[in-house]
Amino acid sequence: MDQPAKLLDYRAKNEHVLIGLMSGTSLDGVDAALVTIRTDEQGEIEKVTLRDFFYMPYSDELREWVMNLCSVETARVDQLTAVHYGLSEWYAYAVQQLMQKAGVTTAEVDAVCMHGQTIWHIAGRTPFPGPQGMTEVRASLQIGELSTLAERTGIPVVGNFRARDLAADGEGAPLVPYADYILFRHPQKGRLLQNIGGIANVTLLPASAAIDQVVAFDTGPGNMIMDQIVQLMTNGQMRYDEGGKLAAGGTVSSVLLEKWLQDPYYQIKPPKSTGREVYGKAFAQELFHDADQLGISQTDLLATVTALTATTIANAYVQFVLPTTKVEEVIVSGGGAHNQTLLAMLQRQLPTGMTVMTAQQFGMPDDAKEAVAFAILGHETLMGRPSNVPSVTGAKRAVPLGNICF
Repeated sequence: MDQPAKLLDYRAKNEHVLIGLMSGTSLDGVDAALVTIRTDEQGEIEKVTLRDFFYMPYSDELREWVMNLCSVETARVDQLTAVHYGLSEWYAYAVQQLMQKAGVTTAEVDAVCMHGQTIWHIAGRTPFPGPQGMTEVRASLQIGELSTLAERTGIPVVGNFRARDLAADGEGAPLVPYADYILFRHPQKGRLLQNIGGIANVTLLPASAAIDQVVAFDTGPGNMIMDQIVQLMTNGQMRYDEGGKLAAGGTVSSVLLEKWLQDPYYQIKPPKSTGREVYGKAFAQELFHDADQLGISQTDLLATVTALTATTIANAYVQFVLPTTKVEEVIVSGGGAHNQTLLAMLQRQLPTGMTVMTAQQFGMPDDAKEAVAFAILGHETLMGRPSNVPSVTGAKRAVPLGNICF
């Protein structure tokens, strides 16, 4: 069947089976979600069902390679080239393991929808020598070769989602809010969908919201700094603070916290986005140095960076959300949803009447939501429908996202 015929065949069906793949800024591994999407006669999404989920952690060696690529001090073009292709071997293995676990065959899966691994994200525009002199461009790099994944799995692949939004003069991020709107909007309740991965990002869904009323942005660091501090504390023996147990034993330093909250990013009005290029290893080492200079213990340092994530999230609500919109529920997903110390800190800083919950309480495993989201975005691409949200990314118009590799 030729490519146009495959697309027509896909669009003619009202039930679609897709696999969403997500590897986020935490650099921990690959989330793979097997999803069924049912559409109505107009092609609108009617129901999304998570059928199965598989998580595959990166090896320490791969994590180190990828982390080196996320820093201008350590990135090498030869490794970037190799990892771009090599990551898709990991993605293909995750797809195969998920299908085996779920008992589905290649023929039953319509497409794999791959976010790729973010290496560098430029917030706003950056100078570039254009054909008519110096200009400014938007740019963000997610690696993982679509052709390799399609060849290894025998399944069409949708990927490179951010590029089209960037081309439409958007930030290219965040993209998950479209899926948040599909999955979590409520006719009576205002909701905040707070993902806490490496970076923390929030989606505002006012009660009975239309798509153009959705607001979303990166609030700042999520698990990224906490994870780096734990690794420095334990000489790499631990990668993260499981359940927030280590931070629970520390005391927050108000001096350090107030200093760190002066970061100008937190005052920028949405739309806005950030990433590891800002809050990565070098930033964590700077915070580690700050604490050492003041004689603050490592456990207290971890408690303080945990408070930094909670406080910047809560402050973002107070500054940019609550003045205009009533919110009853904060629904947390991502690795941060497992950090009970972080969630307790966040709840204490919220106004009365706002409840912190997790995606798991809505039948969506906390670690699966973003993989499900990219299955939804890939589905809309195959349907020829736009799935960026201009009110979120700042794009000039709604556009279909991603490239399709058959």
